[in-house]
Amino acid sequence: MVKDDRRCDEVVLRLPLWLQETASQIERPFGSEEAKMRFVIDLAKRNIEHKTGGPFGAAAFEAGSGRLIAPGVNLVEPLNCSIAHAEMVAIALAQQAIGSYDLGAGGMACELVTSTEPCAMCLGAIPWSGVRRVLCGARGEDACAIGFDEGAKPSDWVGALQSRGIEVVRDLCREEARAVLQRYLTAGGRIYNTRGKG
Repeated sequence: MVKDDRRCDEVVLRLPLWLQETASQIERPFGSEEAKMRFVIDLAKRNIEHKTGGPFGAAAFEAGSGRLIAPGVNLVEPLNCSIAHAEMVAIALAQQAIGSYDLGAGGMACELVTSTEPCAMCLGAIPWSGVRRVLCGARGEDACAIGFDEGAKPSDWVGALQSRGIEVVRDLCREEARAVLQRYLTAGGRIYNTRGKG
């Protein structure tokens, strides 16, 4: 049998060095929803500045203490991986950090804070992740306004999550988050939708 060296046996999320350094320097808990949101908005800004991915940031926090569990940024282009959205990266890293696929394991209440509302893919992942609360900055239509495709989401996606016991907070620092999307567009950031939409 001939071995196919092109076969991939693992998927590796290679985080930008600046993100690794940022995460390692955070020791203080985040005391407010706004502080958490401004942190992820800053991640999105820095992802643009460092040219390490798209204009989206997210992070998983322990709800009670405000402790950062894991940050995430959009890494679709540098990793050639369409599922490497900021929310997916934050969820995956948080699960690795706590040693469980369930971010609600052991009574933990985990919040996912995201600079822009989740797209269809990230929305689908949230209930399976164990996240109990989602805080959103910009709206999906703000991402669509600069050309991103958010996918087919239910019109009442907030109600769908709430029916599963997942609280949703929208429009948290929305103008700041929307400004990051506009900055990306103005800077000539690539809108990397598939099938020629970007």
